[in-house]
Amino acid sequence: MRLADSGKTLGRKLSSALGDSLLAATIAFALFSLVLGLRTVDSATGLALEPRPALLATVVAIVFFGRLALNLFVWQTDYPLTRPFAKLFTLEPFETRDEVTLALAFALGVLGVAAGVLFQETLYGLLGTLMLAFIGIGLLRRAIVRTFPNLPYTQVFVAGGILFALFFPIVSYALESAFNLGLPLRYWFDLSILILTYVMLGWGLNIVVGLAGLLDLGYVAFYAVGAYTFALLATHFGLGFWIGLPIAGAAAALWGIILGFPVLRLRGDYLAIVTLAFGEIVRIILLNWTEVTGGPNGIAGIPKPTFFGLPFSPFAEGTTFSGFFGIHYDGLHALIFLYYVILVLALVTNLVTLRLRRLPVGRAWEAMREDEIACRSLGINTTLTKLSAFATGAMFGGLAGCFFATRQGFVSPESFTFIESAIILAIVVLGGMGSQLGVAIAAIVMVGGFEALRHTAGLQAIFGQEFDPALYRMLLFGLAMVAIMIWRPRGLVSSRAPTISLGDASAISGDLVRQGRG
Repeated sequence: MRLADSGKTLGRKLSSALGDSLLAATIAFALFSLVLGLRTVDSATGLALEPRPALLATVVAIVFFGRLALNLFVWQTDYPLTRPFAKLFTLEPFETRDEVTLALAFALGVLGVAAGVLFQETLYGLLGTLMLAFIGIGLLRRAIVRTFPNLPYTQVFVAGGILFALFFPIVSYALESAFNLGLPLRYWFDLSILILTYVMLGWGLNIVVGLAGLLDLGYVAFYAVGAYTFALLATHFGLGFWIGLPIAGAAAALWGIILGFPVLRLRGDYLAIVTLAFGEIVRIILLNWTEVTGGPNGIAGIPKPTFFGLPFSPFAEGTTFSGFFGIHYDGLHALIFLYYVILVLALVTNLVTLRLRRLPVGRAWEAMREDEIACRSLGINTTLTKLSAFATGAMFGGLAGCFFATRQGFVSPESFTFIESAIILAIVVLGGMGSQLGVAIAAIVMVGGFEALRHTAGLQAIFGQEFDPALYRMLLFGLAMVAIMIWRPRGLVSSRAPTISLGDASAISGDLVRQGRG
């Protein structure tokens, strides 16, 4: 939102921009004075507050000058500097000043990459790479759309993403084995598995929130039920992953139905409060029922999945995966297998969700989301509709929890706190409620963005040597959510394809449907 009023003369514009920037800096000072301006430290007498005026002043200065630049060069000018960058993703012809602006941005990107290489500053290299990638993708898109104007670009994008996900581990592993490039494959595979897990959780919660319109703040409870169900079955009864997987999903679905009955008459904020309480109740039970769950110590020794009975271990009894295929043992084989397991589970979740949307139960979910009273007037049983939504979403959460347990080999209540539910819900909301593609993109951006904060040591040159970006992940996460809600209030993907249609179906803009969902 812009508070400054653009004036007719340069003096009025400058005065208005300065006043608006000063107000924004004052608000930033009030908000961050306790969060960033003070820090608790250990002392001989206990905890003490240590002031950090330099960090606070740096943040306030960034807000002031950033707001001033937006006012002068974007909001209160006849030629906003953001215009050529927006034109990159349209077919609108470039003007001479657009080309000059893009050329300068390209030059800055090259300088950033060069500075990152010369001075070993990760931040400069990252910013330069992002600038060059943004311009390159925009120009490539313009060229493709101009050459092939009638291609189904959404389908091409989805197919390309699936193909990349399918061949990424095999190709990267083959390249590393052949050329010894020094690629951090273990880190890449671990991060990919984590992203796919959140994609699956987001798609599961999207059934409850995005399709049925039931605000669930305790989705992590079903995640925990699936994880602990498999952990207990594996450690006490010796069941393997492939047998425990459907049992964990069924157990989570049962708890989804159990949660659904008390909330049949609730909606909105009251429904959110009850589901939040359910998530906390499950966590507290796991924490205190030490005879069964191990309490805060959790459950260890959870077995890994096998490839048709072949374990990924050099010391296992019997035939191992590497011994059966006559290849040298490599710990990355197990990671690649886990990657494909969660990829298949996520794709099954997506496929089942898309099929259910076209069935009567899926159309009933969407009808109930839009107007529950009208839904009842059409003769739809809202009781069964709500219970089916809770059970289906919970089942996929339980399947993801089972995979989480076998992936980690250990589960404890600390892994299933409210913040996990908040992150999964944020993925659904930011991606666009009801949009499968949007949820996947949001999961990649959020989880990958959190991880990127571990590699921003260059920020210390701005905020001081004691600045640790990882400590402010949730603060930056909150700021990112506010930004998305301002500029993309209907989510990253706001258009929707109709569930059913007469003739050819075309996407519907989010502006034409309630809350951007259709």
